Amino acid sequence: MKKQIIYIHGGDSFESYEDYIKYLKETEFSIDWFEQKKKWKMSLVEELGDKFQIFMPDMPNSFNAVYDEWKIWFEKIIPFVNDGVIMIGHSQGGIFLAKYLSENIYPKKISAIMLVAPPHSSTPEVGSFKLEKSLENISEQCSEIHLFFSKDDFVVLFSESQEYKKDLPNAQMHIFEDRGHFLQETFPEIVEEIKKIG
Repeated sequence: MKKQIIYIHGGDSFESYEDYIKYLKETEFSIDWFEQKKKWKMSLVEELGDKFQIFMPDMPNSFNAVYDEWKIWFEKIIPFVNDGVIMIGHSQGGIFLAKYLSENIYPKKISAIMLVAPPHSSTPEVGSFKLEKSLENISEQCSEIHLFFSKDDFVVLFSESQEYKKDLPNAQMHIFEDRGHFLQETFPEIVEEIKKIG
């Protein structure tokens, strides 16, 4: 049986619809933002091979994400998930998984959770994804917890890593100097950790 991975991508969230509209109107983009780029989530498929089955759901309304909407969509995957699943969340996807597993008991055994540059509740832009409960439930449900942060992240402050470390003291910390917000084409370090999981 193939090892399963659920990957939850990032997004943006706002305190109000007005804040979202303001963001759309006032944010300036460069041409780079509109060009299609290879992302490390796609390299997982290539590098892990056919021993893995990788779910990558497109979460609803990622430009103005709402936790309750993501929760409904995320739970649609449950019937297809086996025990021993690995969950990976990047950025908004990371705080989503943290909030979901802190508030819910997942019906399947989780081998590992890997949170890549997840914001914590001290980031004002988390909107409805704000962590409102202890993260102890995550430690009880996940055999391994991995946190990936870079000191030069320009989206999520590096200080958020300390908030997660305090809330998840048994987590394995993976700290980088120069990965920014992990918008790279490949991510060999996370591939290596995934392959170690039994």
